Amino acid sequence: MRAAPTILHLDMDAFFAAAEQASKPSLRGKPVVVGGLGPRGVVATASYEARRFGVHSAMPMGQARRLAPNAAYLVPRFAFYRSISDQVMELLRRLSPLVEPLSLDEAFVDLEAGGVADDSAGARAAGERLRVAILATTGLTGSVGLAGSKMIAKIASEEAKPDGLVLIEPGTERELLGPRSVRILPGVGPATGEHLRRAGITTVSDLAEAGEDELVRLLGRAHGASLHRMAQGYDDRPVVAERDAKSVSVEDTFDVDLHDRVRIRTEVERLAERCVGRLRASGHSGRTIVLKVRRFDFSTLTRSETLRGPTDDPVVVREAAGRLLESVDTTGGVRLLGVGVSGLADYTQEDLFAQAEASERPADEAVPAGSDEPEEAPDAATEAAERVWAPGHDVRHAVYGAGWVQGSGVGRVTVRFEEPWSGPGRVRTFAVDDPELEPSEPLPLVRGDAAA
Repeated sequence: MRAAPTILHLDMDAFFAAAEQASKPSLRGKPVVVGGLGPRGVVATASYEARRFGVHSAMPMGQARRLAPNAAYLVPRFAFYRSISDQVMELLRRLSPLVEPLSLDEAFVDLEAGGVADDSAGARAAGERLRVAILATTGLTGSVGLAGSKMIAKIASEEAKPDGLVLIEPGTERELLGPRSVRILPGVGPATGEHLRRAGITTVSDLAEAGEDELVRLLGRAHGASLHRMAQGYDDRPVVAERDAKSVSVEDTFDVDLHDRVRIRTEVERLAERCVGRLRASGHSGRTIVLKVRRFDFSTLTRSETLRGPTDDPVVVREAAGRLLESVDTTGGVRLLGVGVSGLADYTQEDLFAQAEASERPADEAVPAGSDEPEEAPDAATEAAERVWAPGHDVRHAVYGAGWVQGSGVGRVTVRFEEPWSGPGRVRTFAVDDPELEPSEPLPLVRGDAAA
């Protein structure tokens, strides 16, 4: 515990939804829900306007639609969110070398390590400067918590939402925590909270009064002792600079259970290609290939295979994932598939056997996506007909300029033409294969970036 509130926690406000509202003037001030739009989709983020209807993260999308039928429902644009996150993290690193990202929109910062604050006044000034810089750089708002520990700083940022700053002076932690629900503490989820409730422990002060021995009896040595310390406001966890990724993975949940074995194998191969794309983008290779299968009854199986050396070869990863699939019974149906690579390294050890197998492929065998071998170009009409216009994604029309997809169906796509710095734009409808309409990259949220 520190004597000064020099640990900062930043949490961007309704990040995904706020980014969509900032890029789409017609959605500002209106309920926006970002997430998977299929029958099994879940809410990733809801704007504050949507939260007033009871919509929240991790809620099934069907339930969200019932609560807020008139909200805008959009597919996530993770590359866009990551580009904004990179800008925010760069601002944090200007404050301190010790930045610990928790997700795209959340991080701890050790202000003392950066020499920018050693007391309450300095910490508050640094926090306010950060909020101003984030707004100027990204056009979005973030909430800041300042305290002498990570746990209290995170609680402070939650109290600061939206678009605020809360500083909690060291020494006042027990007074702050006492009347709060035990769920406010890290490590107390629904199951632990219910277990404690049955024992008559519902508030943090109840935890503190129960004593360490009783909590160890209820929750085990490590968890019980940790919660007893936190209930008294003690948290000496340091801010740890960003660690290297330990694994790379991708997964998909399907609207309808997959039963056809060939289709399942095709999906696994497609996921393997996507996983290798992410692996290469991160500059890594990996030794262990992991397959994840969630079956019709929600049982989840994982299988893994460790190679002789790290690889980023799509053929090797695809074939390993295929071998793992052979050991899984998918008779009853599959609702989710995932492929991952762990045991990451910064180099690639060539797999001579895999290379030999690849070189022995018949000349007329299909070449996997992502390989360096030439493929026959697809027919232009077929390619246009197969384009998917996802709600919220960016497009550009040869005549009308930049816009975003409001919806599509029965061979038509509806586009609203507007830019982040314009007013609400006009809506127009086109055939899905209109040659003048193309997917495009997102525009920057702050106009100065466009001119750079």
